[in-house]
Amino acid sequence: MRTNERIQLNDTPITAVAKMSDGNPGAMTAMMELIANGEKIDPDSFMGGLGNILSLDTNGIYGTDIYVLFNDICDRNVARMISVLRAVQLGFLDSSKLADACSRQDYSGKDMIDVIAFYQQVKEQLPNFDPEDVGFPKEKKNEV
Repeated sequence: MRTNERIQLNDTPITAVAKMSDGNPGAMTAMMELIANGEKIDPDSFMGGLGNILSLDTNGIYGTDIYVLFNDICDRNVARMISVLRAVQLGFLDSSKLADACSRQDYSGKDMIDVIAFYQQVKEQLPNFDPEDVGFPKEKKNEV
């Protein structure tokens, strides 16, 4: 975990996104998805989607690394992205491993994080998480 977070108490969601994105449009898109869908996917989260952005900040994930997490590691699935951030909060995933995976722009970070396993662990720990199963793999839904 980092100690020099970028987000301050007086930031709005817009200024938080601007500070965190480093101007990367993909990172901005990912964070707007977190804000728009965070509360619906993770109703137990204290601050809804903004809490997830704070989690990115706490874990030192900024700019392109946010985009890599959303696009490459979580396949542009915001529920999976939130589950990975929750996995860190719940102690299932080490924050330094997540930061390392997100820093890899060659897709090798995807192999470091078993997103579906973390998604399932978070669902087991937090029964209200992702009530519509947005993050559950479609191929697995047919097996159940």
